[in-house]
Amino acid sequence: MTHPQMATFLAAVNPALLLLPVPMTSMRALRMLWSIGRQESRLVHRFQKTNDPYTKGPAKGLWQFERGGGVRGVLTHFATRDLALKLCAARGVIPTPEAVHPKLEFDDVLAAGFARLLLYSDPRPVPPLNSSPHVTWDYYVSNWRPGKPHRETWDEYHNEAVQLFKEGTP
Repeated sequence: MTHPQMATFLAAVNPALLLLPVPMTSMRALRMLWSIGRQESRLVHRFQKTNDPYTKGPAKGLWQFERGGGVRGVLTHFATRDLALKLCAARGVIPTPEAVHPKLEFDDVLAAGFARLLLYSDPRPVPPLNSSPHVTWDYYVSNWRPGKPHRETWDEYHNEAVQLFKEGTP
């Protein structure tokens, strides 16, 4: 199975994961990053859409981070702070919410790195490969805390991830 957004996803995720420790490159993580990226932006929209076509919403990047939420969380969490500093240095951005947040709209690698680090901040492991959509949905919601969650679309994105990222595939 191929997908139209796969090139965008890999162009963001592969370089980001090279900037992070090897254990963060698991197939479990790829599945969650795909599912969340599809849920949040369809892996197409780099800023939050609003009802007004001339106004951008507060979330930025393919994984839709808000400045005071996910961005601040990744930059300050004890498990991700040092890794976020290294990621920011590698991407040439000052490691502050005010500097990182607007960059996420244009730097997909930075956005993918922050998405992976947000998952890493959860003390629970990323759900196993054989997890149901209900398990991965709960994991997503507890980490992303979406304002208006759309449960009805999640299973499709979870199932795409299962097909696209099978155990043993690169």
